[in-house]
Amino acid sequence: MKYKRIFTIVMDSVGCGEMPDAEHYGDRGADTIGHIAKTVGGLTMPAMEKLGYGNLHSILGVEPQRDPQGYYTKMLEASVGKDTMTGHWEMMGLYIDKPFQTFTDTGFPLELIDELEKRTGYKIVGNKSASGTEILDELGEHHMKTKDMIVYTSADSVLQIAAHEEVFGLEELYRCCEIARELTMKDEWKVGRVIARPFIGEGKGHFTRTSNRHDLALKPFGRTVLNELKDKGYDVISIGKIKDIFDGEGITEAYKSTSSHHGMEQTIELTQKDFTGLCFVNLVDFDAKWGHRRNPQGYAQELEDYDQLLTTFLGQLREEDLVIITADHGNDPCHTGTDHTREMVPLILYSPSHQGSGLLPLANTFANLGATVAENFEVSMPEYGESYLSYLK
Repeated sequence: MKYKRIFTIVMDSVGCGEMPDAEHYGDRGADTIGHIAKTVGGLTMPAMEKLGYGNLHSILGVEPQRDPQGYYTKMLEASVGKDTMTGHWEMMGLYIDKPFQTFTDTGFPLELIDELEKRTGYKIVGNKSASGTEILDELGEHHMKTKDMIVYTSADSVLQIAAHEEVFGLEELYRCCEIARELTMKDEWKVGRVIARPFIGEGKGHFTRTSNRHDLALKPFGRTVLNELKDKGYDVISIGKIKDIFDGEGITEAYKSTSSHHGMEQTIELTQKDFTGLCFVNLVDFDAKWGHRRNPQGYAQELEDYDQLLTTFLGQLREEDLVIITADHGNDPCHTGTDHTREMVPLILYSPSHQGSGLLPLANTFANLGATVAENFEVSMPEYGESYLSYLK
């Protein structure tokens, strides 16, 4: 065991340039980090800059370093798709050859809606792709008067049900989501996640979503590096939506985050915890708040805020720690539409104990990350991916 603790931080959706097959996804020319930097006149990210972020990709304001502190490369996604679950599952050793169902353009089939109404006993309104806050302003008051369930989706493979905590009831919302999960196990309706979206408030403009969100995800179809670590007695600590993405599989301890800022604060706190294993972090706000809403200015501010917290985090690391920073897909706020973008992702590795740094071989799969973690803790290697552990000096 080379490192006692490995912190893996996923900057959700912060891709770094189009994949070779991006054209097949309608994503030719996508470059999340590059386009954001150009749009705002340059980014200030000194912590990522020192690690070699500017050496890895052209980012206005983030300069290449003559002597960077980190090892770095880009990872190509081998699986089919460009969603959160596909990216994270591949990181931990799975290959997905069939993309998860999305209903962004059409809404859900009437047959599914009819069956959901019949099984739950409630009428359904919405049934379209929408921002979670906008659809509450549109349909929240109607829902409070009628108890009709608000069902909507997004660019992700999700079915979301919004209901007022006080009018509809939290347990009743969870019950209806369990039914929706059961129905969407059919191949033609199979979505990655069913999400309960409880909210409170008295009227349009005053509705707010609560922290009682509940995700019902598909279980990974095979064993992942997380399962191997847990079964060998290592700690696998989840921060943010990692536990939901893996439906709890292979997780020993989980912390919910209210924001990416909060998630980084939790990660900083965990540097004081004596554990042996993996701390797996997802910072979702880049994607949910700014990428899908095509807001490069907000995205840029989120990146700079993250970098400030990263500076604090890096200062807390011990000699036996390794930090891995990556992303799960792109979401270029300067691209057309509101969907994720098929992009390469960064892979940056750093430890205070490292004597070396520099460019690593290009990764042909995200599973190189999981292979590196698995080799370090001497657990069964994933079927896919090659470890970078021997390169880290």
